Amino acid sequence: MSADVILHHGLITTLDRSNPTATAVAIKDGTFLAVGGDKDIMALAGPDTKVIDLKGKRVLPGLFDNHTHVVRGGLNYNMELRWDGVRSLADAMDMLKRQVAVTPAPQWVRVVGGFTEHQFAERRLPTLDEIDAVAPDTPVFLLHLYDRALLNGAALRAVGYTKDTPNPPGGEIVHDANGNPSGLLLARPNAGILYATLAKGPKLPFDYQVNSTRHFMRELNRLGVTGVIDAGGGFQNYPDDYAVIQKLADDGLMTVRLAYNLFTQKPKEEKEDFLKWTSSVKYKQGTDYFRHNGAGEMLVFSAADFEDFREPRPDMAPEMEGELEEVVRILAENKWPWRLHATYDETISRALDVFETVNQDIPLSGLNWFFDHAETISDRSIDRIAALGGGIAVQHRMAYQGEYFVERYGRGAAEATPPIAKMLEKGVHVSAGTDATRVASYNPWVSLSWMITGRTLGGLQIYPRANCLDRETALRMWTEKVAWFSNEEGKRGCIEKGHFADLMVPDKDFFACAEDEISFLTSDLTVVGGKVVYGAGDFADLDESSVPPAMPDWSPVRTFGGYGAWGEPEGAGRHSLRRTAITSCGCSSACGMHGHDHAGAWSSTLPISDLKGFFGALGCSCWAV
Repeated sequence: MSADVILHHGLITTLDRSNPTATAVAIKDGTFLAVGGDKDIMALAGPDTKVIDLKGKRVLPGLFDNHTHVVRGGLNYNMELRWDGVRSLADAMDMLKRQVAVTPAPQWVRVVGGFTEHQFAERRLPTLDEIDAVAPDTPVFLLHLYDRALLNGAALRAVGYTKDTPNPPGGEIVHDANGNPSGLLLARPNAGILYATLAKGPKLPFDYQVNSTRHFMRELNRLGVTGVIDAGGGFQNYPDDYAVIQKLADDGLMTVRLAYNLFTQKPKEEKEDFLKWTSSVKYKQGTDYFRHNGAGEMLVFSAADFEDFREPRPDMAPEMEGELEEVVRILAENKWPWRLHATYDETISRALDVFETVNQDIPLSGLNWFFDHAETISDRSIDRIAALGGGIAVQHRMAYQGEYFVERYGRGAAEATPPIAKMLEKGVHVSAGTDATRVASYNPWVSLSWMITGRTLGGLQIYPRANCLDRETALRMWTEKVAWFSNEEGKRGCIEKGHFADLMVPDKDFFACAEDEISFLTSDLTVVGGKVVYGAGDFADLDESSVPPAMPDWSPVRTFGGYGAWGEPEGAGRHSLRRTAITSCGCSSACGMHGHDHAGAWSSTLPISDLKGFFGALGCSCWAV
């Protein structure tokens, strides 16, 4: 049998314990046909086999996010100015000013999460006056984690908030000395006010949402992501808001494998939602690229303990157990797995009381249910989860909020929040993800860096080395271990015969680069199902994906790209240009921006404000600066 594709001359980390390293792989019909040495694998080449020389580079299994919001994120990606990875507030505000200049009325400029004030050299958010100064007439909505939103005067006018607008439950519209809304919205303690205000903004037309989702998937491919489990979200209704991703799946345009969970939308109507869905949706219906994965992360609103560490831990309502049991019984009877958002052990232990009660009547064994987040989970709760056969999906929210947690609970409490090393020792199912795109960035390397170094984006060392993971264990948390959470063990997560042919080549060797370089890694080659969905550097010519320019033409994606597209930090307000910035130029190679002959440009250090002249000197007239 000849292979469709062969990749050889590589340094392949397979994560297959029986065959941990290889130099070549053969792919047939979207799965790995063989994994081994160059000589044996090249013997499988036929006249039509595509052969790719890996040039001795490190190869890893494709990264697989256990908790993200790609369906929702894709609908909005082209409208969002992302501050993910920006290291200076001055640069962030410069980006905001430039985006305001090209955004037509009545559109908004939206900075919707994925960053923390601690990542900025200035260690603060912009003031409302600073935002108004750069955007006097264009609505600006700036979401910081799920604790607050900043709205300029134009945005307040657009959403209609006045001195007479009442505070919604769990939220606060902050007023100035004259009793008028100041522009600051606070989650106290839940994010409902932030969800609801953002939902008032304009939406993209359907075709633009299709384009936006494709650009978001390509951005994930650029970072080596080949699969995700989508955790639903507020104001995300099924099936209406899934029509875009369904179209891409139907048209064969998925470049990220996506398994989705159904998230209830209406308080006190959760039981009705799941009765309806379990009668109309079959568990795992769909394909290997787009399929159903169960219920959650919201099962009932009375069990949702939002993770705003600036606020005290919320106590769940007394009706939580009764409402949760009704829903869990429906899911267990229909053999649907579920995931449940739970930040605090107090919530987890109460939910486990419910699960254990249901288990007495309907055994939960084999259902692959799990908790999400679990920052303050106790040893006792971990043991109870293991006894019931459940799992824990952790995300790197503490990398963004660790400083707030320490401020409220102390350094000692933060040292194992969440206690990942202990979870692994106890043998519970555990894996990693991001919870992107609002409370954290979608960049998997930030999550990997957090697990390995124990540091926040602001540089705070919150975990001692004993609670950090070695690089291979952290990588398994993003690959092999996620497969249980999508009920695909033996099908994905490793580079071995019979697994999905999903892999990536990082631009630096993950196992050899310095720790402080991990969060800045990107992919030079990403393969999904044997197809090259992203190529850069030595592999740019292999890229098989053809994504039209971002729509609309004022999209921030056209100017600023994705995470780290402006480069690595070189001190406050300065960036070292990376290959990702240069190869995103839309010119032909004749403009002098492409190819290894211009390698010297990649290490030039300039403030963003000076980039226009820099690119102009290289003969590039179309780079948007």
